[in-house]
Amino acid sequence: MSGASATAGAPTPGIARRLACFVYEGVLLFGVVMVAGWLYSTLTQQRHAMTGRHGLQGFLFVALAIYFVSFWSRGGQTVAMKTWHIRLVDCRGEPVSQWRALVRYLLAWLWFLPALGAVWLAGLHDLASILGTMAAGVIGYAMLAWLHPDRQFWHDSVCGTRLISWRPTAGSTR
Repeated sequence: MSGASATAGAPTPGIARRLACFVYEGVLLFGVVMVAGWLYSTLTQQRHAMTGRHGLQGFLFVALAIYFVSFWSRGGQTVAMKTWHIRLVDCRGEPVSQWRALVRYLLAWLWFLPALGAVWLAGLHDLASILGTMAAGVIGYAMLAWLHPDRQFWHDSVCGTRLISWRPTAGSTR
């Protein structure tokens, strides 16, 4: 049985499970961001956090892109996705190309951009208001999946990918 035919009819994981994976991914990304931030500050000899912060933000954006695109295009799973038995495939059940993974990474920022825009427009500066707005934005975006016929997130629908429940079979390399 080919990989595509094995994954074509795989069920979509529940929204709660995908959000749990999302939170776990955030915990793991803390380490990625710390190492990338250290590398940037070492390479640029940054001495103060506010000096070169836009360069740091751009560097982190690229570092996260490399992390996600490499994992998604090589096996369809990040470490968190492996833990929660979730895999990314295209609409035909095939592995995702690097180009499609990059488009998905860019579109996945829809999780945060509306809430970040609201924070900026409202001029919020206290941590509780910012975190509350971000949490409401993420939950609101996740709830949009209930409007999709396959319960997929909208950025997956737009870029032609889908998340599936997937457990490796005995002897499988992926």
